[in-house]
Amino acid sequence: MTVGSTGGGPDGGQGAGRPVTVSLVGSTGSIGTQAVDVIAQAPERFRVVAIGANRSVDALAAQAEALRPEVVAVADPDAAEALRPRLPAGVRLLAGPRALADIATEAEVVLNGVVGFAGLPVTLAALGAGRRLALANKESLIAAGPVVAAARSAGGGEIVPVDSEHSAIHQCLRASPGPEAVARIVLTASGGPFRGMGLEDLEAITAAQALAHPTWAMGPKITVDSSTLMNKGLEVIEAHELFGADYDRIEVVVHPQSVVHSMVEFTDGATLAQLSLPDMRLPIAYALSYPARWPAPHGRIDWADLARLEFALPDRSVFRCLDLAYQAGRAGGCAPAWLNAANEVAVAAFLEGGLPWLGIAEVVEEALQDYDGGPASDLDAVLGADRLARKHAAAAVDAHRGAR
Repeated sequence: MTVGSTGGGPDGGQGAGRPVTVSLVGSTGSIGTQAVDVIAQAPERFRVVAIGANRSVDALAAQAEALRPEVVAVADPDAAEALRPRLPAGVRLLAGPRALADIATEAEVVLNGVVGFAGLPVTLAALGAGRRLALANKESLIAAGPVVAAARSAGGGEIVPVDSEHSAIHQCLRASPGPEAVARIVLTASGGPFRGMGLEDLEAITAAQALAHPTWAMGPKITVDSSTLMNKGLEVIEAHELFGADYDRIEVVVHPQSVVHSMVEFTDGATLAQLSLPDMRLPIAYALSYPARWPAPHGRIDWADLARLEFALPDRSVFRCLDLAYQAGRAGGCAPAWLNAANEVAVAAFLEGGLPWLGIAEVVEEALQDYDGGPASDLDAVLGADRLARKHAAAAVDAHRGAR
């Protein structure tokens, strides 16, 4: 899949004579609210014309008052009715399952910050309409990579990744003459809150412990994924889909400082890395302003204070989700969709107290054993795989509950 380009499309307001229009889908989440902060720094460059979320009435009302978009979307119809009287005059309200995807065609740049598989329709709508997609919803590519590629090819849209790791790779690849010069992609992982622990240390892990990430402030689902290294496994699949690299050329190293966000090694032995302090506003600003550079720094490093940079291989015997993701990615077809769905079910059960932390990998592995090998031929196939995987994963969760 081709991502980004050095010409054409919105240029972040550089020389355009008017602000670039932006839709913020998932505007009330961690990525969405940080995007609002970034855009507030450059109102002459960007104008938010659409915002949307699942059901966050209070947050959407406050954002609508501050940003004055043309349209607000709410996926939950009941939440939409509660929001309606709180919107400024003249703001359109869209409600229902398709509402978030509908606002993905309202602007030149679409930020997809929706969490989980629910973000797929937003991705497909933006790319099918030829928009630039600032993509923070990795599940779109993981569950439906071939379908997303087809939508991009048909509609002419482009993807600029917002994940800090893929943003780093995107930036490093701008120095490459072509894919043939890339030897390997190295994704860095913080290691999460349980880095260095053994299996016996992890038997009684609580949700509060899993949500205490040492370097990043993120939503609960992605924070738990970081603790299991499933997040890194999903990023491996995402890197394969974004940059066309074989799985044998995508590696993961643990880097607890979270300063080197990822690296690209070239065939001549040179390695380029993107470094900054942990700050998601940097990749958000990069995706919004691409191919220009944002004029103000985010995550700037004080080199006098940076004592060391450490790297180590992940303990795959403890953090088994990483290998499960490689397994699903190499299997292809709907296997990544199956992996993603099973993981969402398992993480939800863990957060609700119905599954131990070690049970997350066990449930995902058991669900993958039931994968039927179906191809990701179209959206219906992916949706069917997602539904079936959730059913199998839920049964595995119930079995674990019964065995406790």
